[in-house]
Amino acid sequence: MIDDEQLSFNTQSTIMNLFAHRQNPSLRLFYNVMDNRLNQKDIFSTLAVWDASGWRQQEAHTLAQQLALPVWNGEGDSPADLLLVLTAERLELHSQNREEGGPIFVDFVQGKAGYRRQHGGGWRQPLVRAVGLRPSQPLRIVDATAGLGQDAFVLAALGGVVTMLERSSVLSCLLADGLRRLAEQSRLQALPQVTLTLQTGDARHLLAAWGEEAPLQRPEVIYLDPMYPHRPGSALVKKEMRRLRRLVGDDTDADALLLQALPVATRRVVVKRPRAAPVLAGQRPTMSLESNLTRYDIYRLA
Repeated sequence: MIDDEQLSFNTQSTIMNLFAHRQNPSLRLFYNVMDNRLNQKDIFSTLAVWDASGWRQQEAHTLAQQLALPVWNGEGDSPADLLLVLTAERLELHSQNREEGGPIFVDFVQGKAGYRRQHGGGWRQPLVRAVGLRPSQPLRIVDATAGLGQDAFVLAALGGVVTMLERSSVLSCLLADGLRRLAEQSRLQALPQVTLTLQTGDARHLLAAWGEEAPLQRPEVIYLDPMYPHRPGSALVKKEMRRLRRLVGDDTDADALLLQALPVATRRVVVKRPRAAPVLAGQRPTMSLESNLTRYDIYRLA
């Protein structure tokens, strides 16, 4: 547990309220995330919501209520290390630590994502090959560790029917905002449609529910990209990944997630790992694809 002095007054009050109302189903996911963060004091961060646009105050208060977070009015010092910021265009995650870089947001419209939607390509990427996606064979794919949705979007843009699972309520809000802007831009610019949806919750429980379905209703491919524990002495990761680690911690249940996924997928499970990392749960893959820094462990089931 975290020592009391490590918590701001606002955070202590928030946590007390959360645990007092722990049986509220609408906040159960947040409680699970908070439990995980309380057991990882080295990455714990406080969080608040701020309307930087000046005209989205109601949305800011609704979001803060949904996540059980305080609202900052922009005056004085921020009450939190990290801020969920509503700008005029989108929802962003900001850090008070300038060394952690600029805002983090989900973008399925501009940059690489926008180029891919308009021009196609990318079939030879290791991710696409590992999943087994082909132009003539769209697959039902579950990205069980969605994060910022980058890998899920690659697969959806190439024709996959992709469902993102994300247990962090904060990341889920960023993803939902990215999907909202994607839908708006698709209507305005008549861009190619992608099938990309989002479910918020613990992937182990969501996959267990899928396991009760008939094979034709289950995902053909389950993709896992867990955030692995940071090793002392290892190179610093990207700035945005350091910030996300402070927010959600490590995926310490990655072994259990793989074991849950194997009996649910009908074709294969794919796990993205650092190239030199051990396999998950001691499970030897059918085969692996390697790049300079990354390895895709492929568990073929059919």
